[in-house]
Amino acid sequence: MKKFYSSISKVNLERDAVKRAWQFAQQVVSTVDYSDSNQHQAKKILDDHFVSKLGEEACKKVLLQYADVKGPDYNIYTGKQKTWDADLFVNDIGVAVKTQRRTKANKYSLSWTFQCSPKRRDIILDKLNAWVIFVEYDDTQPYWCYVYPPYQIKELKFDAPKLSRLQASKKVIYANNLPAILK
Repeated sequence: MKKFYSSISKVNLERDAVKRAWQFAQQVVSTVDYSDSNQHQAKKILDDHFVSKLGEEACKKVLLQYADVKGPDYNIYTGKQKTWDADLFVNDIGVAVKTQRRTKANKYSLSWTFQCSPKRRDIILDKLNAWVIFVEYDDTQPYWCYVYPPYQIKELKFDAPKLSRLQASKKVIYANNLPAILK
């Protein structure tokens, strides 16, 4: 894959995309177990999956201007069927998508979290040439998303989360530490 664009793209999601994301979140929430990362709140798990799919939909909308895109995957997997596959495939190259709500960014700063603990680790952290796209979902004006340009893991500076209770199990990318972006 290559960097098809170098500025932040503002995307408004269509009602059908939002509906798909919401239905997926409602269906998947009962099939996941995040107790290894101390996440037991079904409402937060549902919201995390909803926001993640909104980000994937926004990325797809931007990337379709430049390439063939497969995904998001809306299949519900259980147990060992679950994978750490890429969120989207752009010209058959996997791309991870990380999304954060604007209201959370206003509280903690705009950032995106990666699992990094002995129990669960985002496999993308071990693939320096892997691609990731960051999205800010503006939940103050639904359903607008700001899609950042693609980055390879090797270009990114990982930091500790601001919340001390997360520092042993997560790595974070802060927007203000991203390589140059055209605004």
